[in-house]
Amino acid sequence: MTDTIFDFLSKALSGNLYAAVFASFGWGIVSVILSPCHLSSIPLIIGYINSQGVISAGRTFRISLVFGAGMLITISLIGLITALAGRLMGDVGAFGNYVVAMVFFVMGLYLMDIIKLPWEGKSLSPTKHKGVMAALILGLIFGLGLGPCTFAFMAPVLGIVFQVSKTNIIFAIMLLLAFGTGHIFVIVAAGTLTQRVQNYLNMTEKSKALIYIKRICGLLVTAGGIYMIYNSIN
Repeated sequence: MTDTIFDFLSKALSGNLYAAVFASFGWGIVSVILSPCHLSSIPLIIGYINSQGVISAGRTFRISLVFGAGMLITISLIGLITALAGRLMGDVGAFGNYVVAMVFFVMGLYLMDIIKLPWEGKSLSPTKHKGVMAALILGLIFGLGLGPCTFAFMAPVLGIVFQVSKTNIIFAIMLLLAFGTGHIFVIVAAGTLTQRVQNYLNMTEKSKALIYIKRICGLLVTAGGIYMIYNSIN
């Protein structure tokens, strides 16, 4: 099934403009769903949103979008810097994985209510600005360790981008934007769905279900940190 998806998207990238842009968007989605390091971002953003308490759909969407945008900003900068330095695009070595693993461990402990973080007050709901700003910082830091994973999945798209950029720079930019949109689409959708689940279960900020979901996400985020360390050693 996976090979069929890859084959379809690869062929579509070589098709007409609309097919190529659609395929690039699809590659962005696949780069999250089928990548263990990227998939770890899902419980991270879900757990973080749950730590805000029951919030509006608009704020949930903004937090998810800002988190995803932060990831893309860092990934783009790392890709540019490493490429200019003559290294494998996105390769920051084991350092990036260790930094992200540390963030995962801290966030995992926080979501499991083992430690407290500065943005948390007496309740689960911090101030509006701290919630969005912390999501941006998390996204920026998380993107640091995703260079190798991201650019490995981007290889087919980058191949077409480098090829067409010499004659059609607009088309090349459209392909990159489509990939980035697809990449954060899964994260934004997962974060937004969290609020829908909260409404469906009629949760309050003191709901035990909300606390359990947050702690389960904490365990998954911690597991993601362990994977980052394992991936650096092997």
